[in-house]
Amino acid sequence: MELKQKAAHISETLEDLLGVPTRDGAGDVLECLILTILSQNTTDVSRDKGYAKLKERFPTWEDVLHADAKAIEAAIRVAGLGKQKSETIKNFLRWLKDEHGELSLAFIHDMETEEALELLCQHKGIGIKTASVTLSFACGREVFPVDTHILRISKRLGLIPANCSAEKAHQVLPPIVPSGKAYPFHMNLIYFGRRICDARKPLCERCPLTEHCLYFRDNLQA
Repeated sequence: MELKQKAAHISETLEDLLGVPTRDGAGDVLECLILTILSQNTTDVSRDKGYAKLKERFPTWEDVLHADAKAIEAAIRVAGLGKQKSETIKNFLRWLKDEHGELSLAFIHDMETEEALELLCQHKGIGIKTASVTLSFACGREVFPVDTHILRISKRLGLIPANCSAEKAHQVLPPIVPSGKAYPFHMNLIYFGRRICDARKPLCERCPLTEHCLYFRDNLQA
């Protein structure tokens, strides 16, 4: 089975198992970007706590822009990597104000997807995953972010090579994702990774995808 067919079958199987996730609608692009920066290398719960603390301490983005980096770091400490993330946020806000005169990324909606990805990724601390999540969730773009669950599962299912990096996966996976399915496929792979295809103890006995799974073939198949 060629990779596009395999990806389509996996997508359909996951939709049968988990349903078809839909977006809530376009959100504020800058808010989504900051949330995604805070989500790097941490849990959703810690991200949300960090964002809540940040907004409690600094109610507006102007407040964040003019705040001391150490104060931002203290506010978002619960999200982890406080120094790194505070510098990324502050530097991006400074660039945004200098280049566009206001702290808004609404103009992203008018940009081509590749152009928008390039613009976001030029900033230290904002990689292809962070940029892709922002464009997918806030702008409804047909991009395919690759998180740790998706990277692991894609390797187990043979969609990408075992030695494929996360950055390379952002190039390899999008061309084989079924048309119009980038968001639901992305979300369902994450749900699947959390509920069934665990990193250490995958529940293979509950998995509907073992026919495609290299991990199952190499480790568990009789």
